[in-house]
Amino acid sequence: MNDDSHESTMSTALPNALEARGTIDPTGSLDCGVIGNCAFSALVDRMGRMVWCCLPRFDGDPVFNALLDPSEKGSLWSVELEDFARSEQVYEPNTAVLRTRLFDSGGNGIEITDFAPRFLSRDRMFRPLMLVRRVRPLGSGVRVRVIMRPRFEYGAKAPEITQGSHHIRYVGPDQTLRLNTDASLNYVMSESFFLLDRPLNFMLGPDETLADGIKDTAHRFELETISYWRTWSRRLALPLEWQDVVIRAAITLKLSLYEDTGAIIAAMTTSIPEAPGSERNWDYRYCWLRDAFFVIRALNSLSEVGTMEDYLRWLSNVVARAKGGHIQPLYGIGLEEELPESIIEHLPGYRNNGPVRVGNQAQEHFQHDVYGNIVLGAAQAFFDHRLFRRAGHAEFVQLEAVGEQAFRLYDEPDAGMWELRTRARVHTSSVLMNWAACDRLAKIAEELDLPERATFWGERAEIIRNRLLTEAWSEERQAFAESLGGRDLDASVLLMAEINFIDPMDPRFVATVDALEKSLCDGPYMRRYEAPDDFGKPETAFNICTFWRIDALARIGREDEARVVFEAMLAARNHLGLLSEDTHPDTGEMWGNFPQTYSMVGLINCAMRLSKPWNSVV
Repeated sequence: MNDDSHESTMSTALPNALEARGTIDPTGSLDCGVIGNCAFSALVDRMGRMVWCCLPRFDGDPVFNALLDPSEKGSLWSVELEDFARSEQVYEPNTAVLRTRLFDSGGNGIEITDFAPRFLSRDRMFRPLMLVRRVRPLGSGVRVRVIMRPRFEYGAKAPEITQGSHHIRYVGPDQTLRLNTDASLNYVMSESFFLLDRPLNFMLGPDETLADGIKDTAHRFELETISYWRTWSRRLALPLEWQDVVIRAAITLKLSLYEDTGAIIAAMTTSIPEAPGSERNWDYRYCWLRDAFFVIRALNSLSEVGTMEDYLRWLSNVVARAKGGHIQPLYGIGLEEELPESIIEHLPGYRNNGPVRVGNQAQEHFQHDVYGNIVLGAAQAFFDHRLFRRAGHAEFVQLEAVGEQAFRLYDEPDAGMWELRTRARVHTSSVLMNWAACDRLAKIAEELDLPERATFWGERAEIIRNRLLTEAWSEERQAFAESLGGRDLDASVLLMAEINFIDPMDPRFVATVDALEKSLCDGPYMRRYEAPDDFGKPETAFNICTFWRIDALARIGREDEARVVFEAMLAARNHLGLLSEDTHPDTGEMWGNFPQTYSMVGLINCAMRLSKPWNSVV
């Protein structure tokens, strides 16, 4: 297989790709693709500019930060084409390998292939902290220049630059990056335009010497990485409809796994605001137990249980450390408990919407739904016979300690799943998840042939269930409210049907769907809640809530409406099929951190819910 072996694939895929003409918005855009290898990730915009990459792990120093600093001080890695006219960008099908084509006014151009190597080598996963860029000419007479400007300490420090025979070193206070390349080092260091008359290879990673030649290594890594992702995607149990949507969402969720520990990050960025000028800017590069559960649930539905096995390693450490006591809603991906929140004053922020935050104060919160999310996240491991190591009695005993916390705290006020910083209530969503903890423990006990424990947890689940059905219902609103005894509406109550708390055809649930649509929907999109929070009333729609609405509509027999809303959400994705956290109902723009695992989960769940069955055509 030679360097041009992917051309036939690209010729069929590219006409469906977004085309960009002229220069892009200099202040930044979420029209980006994500590459990674379950150790770190990077964002590449539609001009082929690498605008975000944290090293040595997801929550590390953004050595490329142009997404949050579009000024001359921002750091990025680009390959610019002289006389640029338009661009095309697609993923190599069923992989995390990204291809960007830039064309000049004469129709000639370049192709940039970006990826982070990931494949099996010597019976273990090879996932180095390395970015590979391969650039080849399309046509003749094209001139390019390479802009390589990493920075350190969140952009505060420029590197010391040294040069070897075939490499350039970028030396920072805490890490050194080495660029191995077969391009002219002089052209790279001077940022000069030069004639691209042959394919070039760039490999950025740790300050280590390559064992083999640059070209051969880059070529082999590309082929091996493509093979890995195609094999991984081939094993997914897909719905009949929207298969490409589901595959892209699944790969994105997999890329959000920090394989070393098993943690799953909520998103790959920090401080992309939920709405312009809102200051709702948060750091999502950590592992929320709530978000991780939904990721696991979605991937399990596709028969991808490997991520669950990795996550359970991380989760068992969280549970063991707690020793039956308080569990935080989120931790660092290395199990760090303290994630102090601070502001990086010198970064202007996405489209100049500061502040830029590092760390997340929510680690201090009491969010009682966390206990249900733990039990739900682990439950399948007791039933699934495919796993290398099924959970058993020892793991059940550990989870019972979590269940004790769930029952002890189910009617205590907390910050809720939306992490309200100045208001505590007995949130319906938290009570619901604490019911789920007890309910699933009862089912696990039955599976383990422990009838006394099954009865014990079943009785506790029933206590919570009766209280929730009675006190969360608002006669005034004819809906389940966001808190016990409350009247405000909140989209999270739609989870009642998803986790099998209530029959979706129960008149109270059907009435709740109607009430939520009237109060929270802007066209197809749904906001989280109606009551003002710490920053006022939310301006944008929260994508996962829209997906919960789609699921609920399908469950109550309004499937045609569900499909219409789902198609609207498909249209809200960027040109590569990725979603952020929020959608602006007026402009359709993406806001919030990106790519958001919650949103990608919604794509999978709704496609699985709405798709016609395979036996309808085969």
